[in-house]
Amino acid sequence: MSVTVGSELAAQGGQSRMIAGAEDQILVTGANGFIGSWVVRSLLARGFRRIRCLTRASSGSNLDRVRAESDGSAVEVFQGNLLSPEACVKAARGAAVVYHLAAGVEKSFPGCFLNSAVTTRNLLDAVTVAGTVRRFVNVSSLAVYSNAKVRRGGIIDETCAIDAHLVERSDPYAYGKAKQDEIVREYGLVQGLRYVIVRPGVTFGPGKAKIPGRVGMDTFGVFLHLGLGNVMPLTYVENCAEAIVLSGLTPGIEGQELNIVDDDLPRSRDFLRRYKRAVRRFMTVPVPYPVFYLFSATWEKYSNWSGGQLPPVFNRKTCEAYYKGHVFSNQKAKALLGWQPRVGMNEALDKFCAYARDHMVGA
Repeated sequence: MSVTVGSELAAQGGQSRMIAGAEDQILVTGANGFIGSWVVRSLLARGFRRIRCLTRASSGSNLDRVRAESDGSAVEVFQGNLLSPEACVKAARGAAVVYHLAAGVEKSFPGCFLNSAVTTRNLLDAVTVAGTVRRFVNVSSLAVYSNAKVRRGGIIDETCAIDAHLVERSDPYAYGKAKQDEIVREYGLVQGLRYVIVRPGVTFGPGKAKIPGRVGMDTFGVFLHLGLGNVMPLTYVENCAEAIVLSGLTPGIEGQELNIVDDDLPRSRDFLRRYKRAVRRFMTVPVPYPVFYLFSATWEKYSNWSGGQLPPVFNRKTCEAYYKGHVFSNQKAKALLGWQPRVGMNEALDKFCAYARDHMVGA
């Protein structure tokens, strides 16, 4: 999406009806990340001229590209670490809307808790001190949901329960995100924080070309195709970023939690077939859900028996969470935000495959 279409988007979105305008201070954490850099692009396209981008490094390839594509004076790169309360206070000063995308992506539970939950509390303390924030958008993940009580083929939407067994699922990232969400809700209840929680599905597009894990995994030297006929909860990064931006600007949606997935979601086998045709051919082994569930149960049992000598990376709860097979709803986001995926799924998949082909990313 070119950042020169700001007037067009402003006309369509009607900034006068939004809770923040072009001259308001906007803070984006994790702005140098895959989704964060597209959030900055979307804000620029809507004419915002004071975008503070909190990053751990003074510059980075994603933000460098964004600034090169646009009027760089609208983008302030603020180097800091959310583990520092002082840095949080400086970053939040004067902000009208905060888009919080920074998160822990470590492989350990302590690491993800520290860099998702603790950092979020630091930032929310700073937001409370600032006293200027009209909306705090917490970017979470579809991975926090439990599907234990959802039958195969059932709908995953905002009414689903949050998974209370993320430790047993051996999913540090989702655990950190769930704890982060808890803290945001706590500040909403106790401090009156005006927030929206956004839960993107599997975000894909140029810049992130690896085959999503919900399709399968490259392990033991072969690619195991685990998704088979499952619907993929995909969201193209440009579409996702626009939904996140609208979540910070749309009036009257405080306290809402919104799932972000695109329309016309492909099935795993169709995604894999398209990838092989457009990017490269490679050997895959289809693994039916009951077979992988049995394998996961066996691995889990041995891991418990060995006292953790074998990490429980395969277990029944993870198998259920990602490969049980469901459909995904974006109706709430559409209804409350007036959002429609701007880039259709066919075009999005073509762009993804072109990027993967050009960069020769392995399975």
